[in-house]
Amino acid sequence: MATLLYRLGKTAYRRWPFFIAGWLLVIVGVGTIAGTMSKPMSDAFSIPGIPSEKAADMQKELFPGAQTGFDEASANMVVAAPKGHTLKEAKYSGAVDDLIKQMGAVPQMPKAPMLNPVTANGPGFEQTVSAMVKQGMSKPNAEAAVRGTLSKDSRVGTLQWSFDVKTVTDVKPATQDKVLDVMDQARKSGLTVEVNGSGMQKFTEPGGSSELIGIGVALIVLFLTFGALVSAGLPIITAVYGVALGTIGVTAMTAFMDIGSSTPILASMIGLAVGIDYTLFILARYRSEMEKTEDRLEAVGRAVGTAGSAVVFAGLTVLIALSALAVVGIPFLTAMGLAAAATVLIAVLVALTLLPAILGLLKSKAFGGQLRKFNPKRDADGKILNNGVRWARLVGKQPVVVGLLVLIGLGSLAIPVKDLHLALPTDSTAAASTTQRKASDLMADNFGAGREAPFLVVVDGRKVSDAAARPAAYNEVVTWAKGHEGVVDARVVGKNLQGTGAMVSITPSTGPDDTKTEDLLASLRDDQSAIESKSGTAVGVTGINAIQTDVSERLTSALPVYLAVVIGLAFILLMLVFRSILVPLTATLGFLLSVLATLGATVAVFQNGLFGLVDGQPLVSFMPIFLIGIVFGLAMDYQVFLVTRIREAHVHGATTREAVVDGFRNSARVVSAAAVIMISVFAAFMLMPDALIKSIGFALAVAVFFDAFIIRMALIPALMYLMGEKAWWLPKWLDRILPNVDVEGESLTKLQASQPKHVSDDVDEDELVRV
Repeated sequence: MATLLYRLGKTAYRRWPFFIAGWLLVIVGVGTIAGTMSKPMSDAFSIPGIPSEKAADMQKELFPGAQTGFDEASANMVVAAPKGHTLKEAKYSGAVDDLIKQMGAVPQMPKAPMLNPVTANGPGFEQTVSAMVKQGMSKPNAEAAVRGTLSKDSRVGTLQWSFDVKTVTDVKPATQDKVLDVMDQARKSGLTVEVNGSGMQKFTEPGGSSELIGIGVALIVLFLTFGALVSAGLPIITAVYGVALGTIGVTAMTAFMDIGSSTPILASMIGLAVGIDYTLFILARYRSEMEKTEDRLEAVGRAVGTAGSAVVFAGLTVLIALSALAVVGIPFLTAMGLAAAATVLIAVLVALTLLPAILGLLKSKAFGGQLRKFNPKRDADGKILNNGVRWARLVGKQPVVVGLLVLIGLGSLAIPVKDLHLALPTDSTAAASTTQRKASDLMADNFGAGREAPFLVVVDGRKVSDAAARPAAYNEVVTWAKGHEGVVDARVVGKNLQGTGAMVSITPSTGPDDTKTEDLLASLRDDQSAIESKSGTAVGVTGINAIQTDVSERLTSALPVYLAVVIGLAFILLMLVFRSILVPLTATLGFLLSVLATLGATVAVFQNGLFGLVDGQPLVSFMPIFLIGIVFGLAMDYQVFLVTRIREAHVHGATTREAVVDGFRNSARVVSAAAVIMISVFAAFMLMPDALIKSIGFALAVAVFFDAFIIRMALIPALMYLMGEKAWWLPKWLDRILPNVDVEGESLTKLQASQPKHVSDDVDEDELVRV
């Protein structure tokens, strides 16, 4: 492989106009397809096989016109009079009437007008109840539902509706903004007005400003690394190009398949990360090779042949981690993983071909704009003496102590993992400053926490042959639901025209983010077969809360399988790279330790409320999957780039101890720079107000810090010192089976020895580049 990439790098350097033109044509071609043939991204949300979706399918059969919890764009507006007053006072009741009138002019609102909770519970009570009875609800249940729109002290009321759209994502941002404007007008009368619900969720892609912050930090770090403005900008340019091509490619693919609007998020995040890293590693190796030769063409070839080989295998580990998201069985997650994997593939190809082509274009200007010369200190033997060497030698003095400190330190941080509680975000866990959270708190304080965590039981009575007996069967289901611990209320809220199906709403005593609510759902499903036998019906539990719980369980159950697939395939790949069993084993075990420590720290800060940064709340269900996928790829990047330099020195005759020092001499600075850039990109997400985004940014930043600086920079060299020559042990039978991929560039040494030495034609004899 090294020889193949060596020739590719030299060809791209010599034929730079063709390669640059080729990449420009690619992005123009893909952009043309995206601009002329792309279709709107699909936001159909489905999780095949989960119980709540099966119940939702039953609901669609029995109630063809009804929307399921997957699609319904519901909203809850909470209005409250000032303390010491009630909504029944003419001033505030009139203000609510004005609010309802203005809401009627909001686009995408349903045709049926909202009812003032005071009016509905006053003179219009019987009329409202009658209308609900006509829709299939029993009179007692209808009366209870109407009374439930006004708090016992008459100070707080609710207005509920569903936007007139097919799916949640069809609600236009302009509609949501208009609702907020109407609320602002109503507040002038003295009312407290807040709103939440799926229809008021903003479908924005967080991270734009965070990525800009990350790019800014990256420029600073790259400048400190290379000491030159041009070389500092090269990784940014190539990474941005790769991300742009990847995201445009995702848009273009909508012409051929359905793709969710959330798909580009992960692609842009991971594409920017690895795009900077891969170019940085090859560019740093190019600078190192220029110390050994005056031939820039040869230096580019060797840089792409050696560091490029590491880029290929590092990229493959990331591709494995992202593509393996398909094992979770959630379509939108699979699409995100595959789109991100494609972007990573583009990043690899850009680093291997576009970067050397740009170097061919710039020639001696590649390290232009220097504000400091690269003039490192040297040992007595003439080799570079830098902080990487000093650190490696320090670890080498007490490898056992370093190893124990890492194990004890990260092991202690991992302890809170035992309290890990995963759930999807709800309005009750939103930032305290948001209207969604304020509405949720008002609902919980005045109507009970379970008001926002209802379950919907779909009852199929088609197997009950006697139509007259079906209402009694539905009432049996209601009685059964009320008999479960933690149920505040259960009632029939609708029947279809044929009388063959009913919907039963269950209100728990606890909120959507409470583990007791999850226990209630499990209890209902455990007893499901018993009520089906007794009533002769078929039942299924759905609703947004049940859907979220099922998705969380699917993600949690898929985690061990995902880990096994990712780590298993990566272990095999690392065996090919390092020709060893112990090196890949220590690499993967070190990663697991850093992930456990990261999850423990995140649980302590965001779930248990350590330091008071946020109110304690569950961690989002997909965090562990994303954390493992993204950080595993980056961790293996650092492992490959650091240890391949160690193995390269060992292959060329150095002892393991000497090889470790030499590896840190050549790679520690670059790996540190790459890690600092990634930490900055992820940590910038903590500046956003949403606690969910804060927790993800925190987890990713901490994970990269733990893995890059504690595992790769401390534990791995300590273990390498302790293992000595045994680190490279590989059974002879396995050595014969595994192909030799030559990441270290051993074949290049032989190839170079057979070629006459010369200076590249593009070298300016009066100004040889010394970088």
